[in-house]
Amino acid sequence: MKKMLGLVLMFMSLQACGQQPKQTPNQTIVTTETKTMDNLPTTEAEWKAKLTEDEYYILRQKGTERPYTGKFLMHNEKGMYTCRGCGAPLFSSDSKFDSHCGWPSFDKEVKAGVIKETVDNTLGMRRIEITCAKCGGHLGHVFDDGPTDTGLRYCVNSVSIGFEAAKK
Repeated sequence: MKKMLGLVLMFMSLQACGQQPKQTPNQTIVTTETKTMDNLPTTEAEWKAKLTEDEYYILRQKGTERPYTGKFLMHNEKGMYTCRGCGAPLFSSDSKFDSHCGWPSFDKEVKAGVIKETVDNTLGMRRIEITCAKCGGHLGHVFDDGPTDTGLRYCVNSVSIGFEAAKK
């Protein structure tokens, strides 16, 4: 019964994140060319050995953590959010905001090109998937309903990211 309730809640949360993208279906939007992947795993077996079970499920199999459970949801420390797969800097804490969607949200990437965007038509809705441009790890989705000047809301799984505190 608990599993069924969890699945229903997850589906409802995902539905809340659904939206129509500005581009046409099946169009891929690439913000940068993939950089050289020095010292990164090259096979799924290597990725499985490098990552925890949850990290592998989300980063490599495009899973999603349950809403309101991620360690970075209410995290407010100053610093840099990085990719758990390769360590690439992705988001500054200055771009983080509380969107009340259940996952950490950011309004812009740390610099143009660190995030790759691809149309995602799974689960009966049209969304824009975001992945790390360096290692291809699944991060979450980006939506055009953000409250800041960028108008964007990068909705990210906590499991997909790490954090490096700012030096004092």
